[in-house]
Amino acid sequence: MRRGGLHRVLLALVGLLLFALGGSVLAVGLGAPPPSWWIHTGPHDVLLTRAERTHWRGTGWWWPAVLAGLAIVVLLALWWLTTILRRRRLTEILIDTGDGESALLRGRALESALAQEAVQQEGVAHAEIQLRGRRTTPTARVWLQLEPYVDPSTALNDFTAQALTRARASARLVSLPAQVRLRAVKHRAERVT
Repeated sequence: MRRGGLHRVLLALVGLLLFALGGSVLAVGLGAPPPSWWIHTGPHDVLLTRAERTHWRGTGWWWPAVLAGLAIVVLLALWWLTTILRRRRLTEILIDTGDGESALLRGRALESALAQEAVQQEGVAHAEIQLRGRRTTPTARVWLQLEPYVDPSTALNDFTAQALTRARASARLVSLPAQVRLRAVKHRAERVT
C-alpha cells in the first residue's frame, strides 16, 4: 500500500471512531439507554465529577503536563494534516527561455511525453512517470514494466540515454535526476523441449 493510501485508511478509522463515540454520547444525552459498558449512567451524568476535577488541583505539575500533552496531540494532528494535503506531483516546471523571461511547462505534459517515449523503447511494456521536487529543479520517479526477454541494464541505459536526456534538453533543465524502478511483466513459464 502506498503512503497516501495508508493516510486515508488511518484517517477513515479515526473518523469512524470519533463519529461512533460522538454519536453514542449524543444518543445517551438525548435519553437513549446507555449500554452496560458505558462509563456514565444516564443523560444527567457529568463527564468529570467535582472530585475528579479537583483531585490534582493541589499539585503544580498536573495542569502543565495536561496542556503540554494536548499541545503535542494538536501539533501531531496538524503535521499529519499537512502531509496528507501536500501535493506529491509537480504541477508545473519553470523553464528559462534564454531571453531573460521564463515559461511554464505543465508537469503532466512532461510526464506524458516521457512515458510515451519510454514505451516506444524496445522491450518496455508500460511506463509511469511522476515529477516531484521544485519548479526549477524537478526530479522524476519512473516505473518501467519490462518484457521478459529484456535485459534490465540495457533498458535502463536506453531510457536514461534517450528519453530522459531528450526530456531534460527539451525542457532546458540543467539536470533531471530520476529514480527508476524496473519490474517484469508477469508471464507464463516457457516450455522447453
